[in-house]
Amino acid sequence: MVKPKKRIWIQNHVKDLHVKKSINDGYRSRASYKLLQIDEKDKLFKVGMTVVDLGAAPGGWAQVASKLVGKSGMVVAIDLLPIEAIAGVKFLQGDVEDGTMSARLQDMVGFKKTDVIMSDMAPNLSGISDIDGPKIIHLANLALELSEKILKNGGSLVVKLFHSEEVNGFVRKLRRVFNTLKIRKPKASRSGSSEVYVVAKGYRG
Repeated sequence: MVKPKKRIWIQNHVKDLHVKKSINDGYRSRASYKLLQIDEKDKLFKVGMTVVDLGAAPGGWAQVASKLVGKSGMVVAIDLLPIEAIAGVKFLQGDVEDGTMSARLQDMVGFKKTDVIMSDMAPNLSGISDIDGPKIIHLANLALELSEKILKNGGSLVVKLFHSEEVNGFVRKLRRVFNTLKIRKPKASRSGSSEVYVVAKGYRG
């Protein structure tokens, strides 16, 4: 038997206009529109860029990035879960926290620096801020740590965050190594969600 909360989520999901649009447009998730709306404002992608997508499954962001960087660019998607093949996207299955991941990634991209790192990673949320906050920031810090290893000077980082007491400290860290920061709440985000995206540009490595 489906629990009431789960049933409500399913009903809202089915009615969601972005879910319907993603099906019609051939995207794997409504999250594709979040990235498209972010890029519309922040102009993250250019043809020929190298992009790394963390927490990529089911592949909605990777699909968008692949189209925007074109055949001369490269997109590497990373996730613990398997992902069905996407045209123009290379896939690494594994844990971002694994100490070997950055080496595997660098080998895949030919040891060149990355133009954009994007992370839509999110933990399983309990609804208790004291528990969820540290988990959220831990994932954000993993994205930042990877940036410090493979992001080129002038590169960009996009990270999902949820409102918590720890967010301000993370943003301060970003300000020390990026020229500009913007906080974005795409229209495609669910209205009841506290998620936001930090768009950090102009990496100073």
